[in-house]
Amino acid sequence: QVQPVESGGGLVQAGDSLRLSCAASGRASSVYTTAWFRQAPGKERDFVAAILWDGGNSYYADSVKGRFTISRDNTKNTVYLQMSSLKPEDTARYYCAAQPRINIFSPQYTYWGQGTQVTVSS
Repeated sequence: QVQPVESGGGLVQAGDSLRLSCAASGRASSVYTTAWFRQAPGKERDFVAAILWDGGNSYYADSVKGRFTISRDNTKNTVYLQMSSLKPEDTARYYCAAQPRINIFSPQYTYWGQGTQVTVSS
């Protein structure tokens, strides 16, 4: 069993940076592909970024490419999402997910955290 726990959200201004963390408990948590999704009120949960279990490859939504960076430290069972040049449209609740069941881009993951709120003011 893996339980992701997100942290690092908050209220920032447009152009600011923020780093989210996803700490996963569970002995095998470091072997799972892990992703970040986000969901704004009234909208679907959208893919943001994903990283393979060994950190060898990462993937990004077009809307965040060049601004967000996903990384992981398997010694700490933690995945990070460094967000820069934040925009008001980045406002959403950000969720960490582990172990995709279909593909890395679909919100069909086995393990989910409770999310952390990111609000970007203009």
